[in-house]
Amino acid sequence: MAAAGEGPDKDRPVTDKSDTDKPDTDKPDKGRPGKDSERKVLLPLSGPRLEQMVQDFVARADELIQAQQRMQSLLSAVVSLAEDLSLEAVLDRVVHSACQLIGAQFGALGVIGDHEELTHFITVGIDEHEASLIGELPTGKGVLGHLIREPRPLRLHDLTRHPKAAGFPPNHPPMRSFLGVPVMVRGTVFGNLYLTEKRGGEDFTEEDEVLAIALAAAAGVAIENARLYEEARRRQRWLEAGMDVSGRLMAANPEGAASGLELIAERALRESESTLALIAVPEAGGTLRCVTSVGTQALSAGQSVPVSSPVIARVQESGESESVSEAAQLIGAGESDKLGPALVASLRHQGTEGGVLVLARGRGAMTYSPTDVEMSAVYCSRAALALELARANRLREQDVVFTDRDRIARDLHDVVIQRLFAAGLSMQSLRRFTTDGVALERINTVTGELDSTIRELRDTIYSLRRGAGSEAFSSRILSTVQEVTKSLALTPHLDLAGEIDTAVPDAVAEHLLAVLSEGLSNAVRHSGATAIDITVAEAAGSVEVLITDDGRGFSRPARRSGLANIEQRARILGGELAVDSRPGHGTRLRWTVPLG
Repeated sequence: MAAAGEGPDKDRPVTDKSDTDKPDTDKPDKGRPGKDSERKVLLPLSGPRLEQMVQDFVARADELIQAQQRMQSLLSAVVSLAEDLSLEAVLDRVVHSACQLIGAQFGALGVIGDHEELTHFITVGIDEHEASLIGELPTGKGVLGHLIREPRPLRLHDLTRHPKAAGFPPNHPPMRSFLGVPVMVRGTVFGNLYLTEKRGGEDFTEEDEVLAIALAAAAGVAIENARLYEEARRRQRWLEAGMDVSGRLMAANPEGAASGLELIAERALRESESTLALIAVPEAGGTLRCVTSVGTQALSAGQSVPVSSPVIARVQESGESESVSEAAQLIGAGESDKLGPALVASLRHQGTEGGVLVLARGRGAMTYSPTDVEMSAVYCSRAALALELARANRLREQDVVFTDRDRIARDLHDVVIQRLFAAGLSMQSLRRFTTDGVALERINTVTGELDSTIRELRDTIYSLRRGAGSEAFSSRILSTVQEVTKSLALTPHLDLAGEIDTAVPDAVAEHLLAVLSEGLSNAVRHSGATAIDITVAEAAGSVEVLITDDGRGFSRPARRSGLANIEQRARILGGELAVDSRPGHGTRLRWTVPLG
């Protein structure tokens, strides 16, 4: 066993250092490459190759910079959509942002309506003068209609060569390259974003399509927020309008129902952004009688309007408002030539039971939103309640007046007349005490005056007691004439003859007022008269309405709807209508019906 520190090679001589440092060439060292292994050698770059690499690097850097800039533009566009909560402003900003972001010369956003048609069309790149030369805005034909029916992104090299292309109207600028993407709101297609004529004459790229889709998605959120904001504001405005009208009706306590209805119509006209607001009540023969009308296309009060749709009947029965795309579906075509969408709401209250509020916008305007339809019913219910309360207040005040009238009438009858009658008897008893002719004549004169005073007092008592029951028919005639002619510079001359207040029954009175309103309305609107005379007379068991004007007259009226309505009312009551008119010599209308 070897001692510590000793080994088997203890006596072996140490080799030379140079020998130990010399690599062994016979056996290759593990971990080092052999002499036959491959070696990578970096060669110097030639000039053209280096220049190409630099150009590729610069091009890729430019692409990255452009991509970053477009992303910055996209983010800026998305942020800008939230700067305004007005729906109109948001839609306009969407189109402008899309044109700037993608580099399109023309852009548009079409809002899709209920019947797969474009109800709203916002354009960029075409000024007002060019738009007026082109004419009406698109409604959803051709490629635009194709996008409505198939809401998927669409890129075209030449818009005019698409199988669905319908061509351009006259004066339309030329358009070739096209990119269209749908705008979705809560999973529903709200509309389509259209871009045409890529700047530089190029086609829209796939990257353009991706950016347009991203912008359309952001636009959908902004549009939904704007719609919710608009809906909330519109609801608030309708509620405030109902509260304001209710308060004014209760505070002002307007005289008669007509002034209150006019206030309701004027506020509804403003809140609904309409051009016509009328309140009408149904009549026999399937017509509506206009009680009040306001707006730029207002009808005359008292005018009969033919009803050609069951919509009004449904609204009257259910109390729920409804809208239609054309006003001609509610009223006669002749009265709605310049009107477009319309809305009808129920306005039931005492005095105009079954009345309706009809709102209409101009031709080509947007249809009424569901919010308008819903809130118009709320508005009308509040207004009708306010009318009921105002009417109850008037009746309560009238009851106080009528009670006082009854007391005065009793006092006149029980005290004053009895004393006058006693005084008359005393005067007559003086005849026994004188034979003087002068004295007897004086006694006869005094007793005659006492008898006349008693008769006048009896008439006064009769008027006081009659007034406690209802408004006199003569007052209703006067109110009708004032209502129809309140906007005229001239004042018609009115004559009342006979027992108008007592002899005319209610059934005849209603027809007579309608005839008076219709005939006077025709004279006001069509004759161009400077003087109008009206006579309402009761005699020999009949009542007659005579309306005479000094207008232009006519030989054959262009429209007979009003005269036909008056004639029909005469036939219903067994009477007759006579119209005498000549061009340049005015018109004389005579309507006579029996009272028996």
